[in-house]
Amino acid sequence: MKTLIVYCSSHGTTEKAAGIVAEHLEGEVLSIDLKRDKVDFNLNDYDTVIIGGSIHAGSIQRRIKQFIAKHHDELLEKDLGLFLCCMREGELAVEQFNQAFPQDLRKNSAALGLFGGEFLVSKMNFFERQVVKKVDGVVQDRSNLDMKTIMEFTNRINDRKYALKH
Repeated sequence: MKTLIVYCSSHGTTEKAAGIVAEHLEGEVLSIDLKRDKVDFNLNDYDTVIIGGSIHAGSIQRRIKQFIAKHHDELLEKDLGLFLCCMREGELAVEQFNQAFPQDLRKNSAALGLFGGEFLVSKMNFFERQVVKKVDGVVQDRSNLDMKTIMEFTNRINDRKYALKH
C-alpha cells in the first residue's frame, strides 16, 4: 500500500515530524513539501494520504488550504491522516486544528495528531522573532515536539493499513 505525505514547513518542524512519520510507516511512502517540492503526482496512485501543516499567525499555510480545496472530494475517498504542529496546547490547540482542517475530512480520518511544535528563533526573520518575543516571550529556540503522539499517530495509520490488507 502506498502513502503520500503532503506538508508545508516554514522553519523545519513540520518537515521533521513528517520525516518521523514517513520513517515509521509501513509500505511505500512519498513525502512532498508543497512549499519547496515541485513533484508531479496522481492522488489515485495512493491508498493513504497524510496532510500536515503548522500554524503561523493563527492559520495553517495557504498551500495546505489550496491542496485540500483542490483535492477535497478525492481525499474523502482515501484513508486519511491529518496532523498539525503548533506550540499551543489544550483547547486552543484543538481549536487551531479544527480551523485548519475541514470537519468532514477530520471525521473521515483514520488518525488525527497534534504534534506539539517548535519556536526555531534561529531560523526566523527579524519580524517573526519580534512577534514571537512579544506574544510568547521566546528569544531562543524551544522545542515541544511530542514524540509519543507522533508514534501513536503513525501506529494508527499502520494498524489501518494492516486491517485493510486482511
